[in-house]
Amino acid sequence: MSKKEETVGFPVPDAALMRRRRIVEAVATMGLILVLVGMVAPIVSMDNMALAEVFKWVYTAGAVIFTVARMVKIGAPGEDLRVRRMRRMEGWSGICFCVGAAFWFYNSARFGSQLISLAILRDTILFTLAGAVIQIVSSWMLVFALKKQNRNSAKK
Repeated sequence: MSKKEETVGFPVPDAALMRRRRIVEAVATMGLILVLVGMVAPIVSMDNMALAEVFKWVYTAGAVIFTVARMVKIGAPGEDLRVRRMRRMEGWSGICFCVGAAFWFYNSARFGSQLISLAILRDTILFTLAGAVIQIVSSWMLVFALKKQNRNSAKK
């Protein structure tokens, strides 16, 4: 391998992998924005059941888009085990969002009231917060794991 293809023991990600990473991050961000809009709109106007029905689908679409984006393999060959685990942990935040969407459908069918109440959104809010915490923690840990991997590879 030439010096351009290898950086101290770790191959440099090729252009196709970097392009895929940018696309995946953009799609995941779009999914998170849809989850945010889907979560905020019904809480802001609790008296409008039609709005809640529409944004239930917006939330679900965002959760599915985010989860699919996080399941795409964007790791470079030869990445550290810790980095791979942090990327996998980001996928679990998408699973939390999907479970929250499932609870929204389940609770709205179970309670079936004319006004949206916090009883319908309780589990959805819980799983949305859990997914957000997992996403934040895994993002921070991924940055530190990548720094450590680069620092250790520079020592070799």
